[in-house]
Amino acid sequence: MTLFSDPLCPYCHRVRMVLAEKGIAVDVVDVDAQSLPVEVLDFNPYGTVPTLVDRDLRLFESRIIMEYLDERFPHPPLLPVDPVSRANARLFMYRVDRDWYDMMGRIFKGVEAEQIKARKELRDSLIAMAPVFAAHPFFMSDEFSLVDCCVAPVLWRLPALRIELPDQAKAVRNYMTRIFAWEAFRSSLTEAERELVTDL
Repeated sequence: MTLFSDPLCPYCHRVRMVLAEKGIAVDVVDVDAQSLPVEVLDFNPYGTVPTLVDRDLRLFESRIIMEYLDERFPHPPLLPVDPVSRANARLFMYRVDRDWYDMMGRIFKGVEAEQIKARKELRDSLIAMAPVFAAHPFFMSDEFSLVDCCVAPVLWRLPALRIELPDQAKAVRNYMTRIFAWEAFRSSLTEAERELVTDL
């Protein structure tokens, strides 16, 4: 099994978290998402990372890869067993992608005015979600899940996004302390990602 991964890509980061949590042996090949090798382009018609190659199977799109890994390597399970809870977890992952990842992308890639707007939107959204972070040890759950794998890479990048959370987001900061100390999270970090945050 081979994962083509950009060391700074948050979508790759969350797949690496799943691999680390499940202890899956995989060859991680670091690539530059802006200049992908021909090999990746042959495997993935969209020319994106992460791209997972498992024998004759080629997968792209991080959430599809994450769910495949969770189903192929079922222990520990990272999605709930019952259909309603699974659907809710998938809905939260969708919302995190549509909202927080979109805002993060606009901050990293947008013009200054767009960056300022997206930075405020992301900060305000995290503040508004503080009660959700406070309700359980993990995001919407008492157990570590795929949703945490989606949320954590965004929060890790807050210093690079120049977002500082105020006191009313204390529950988010407490969650960050817990999730950043989680072994799978620490194992998933690349050197480039560690350099995003100086206070380790």
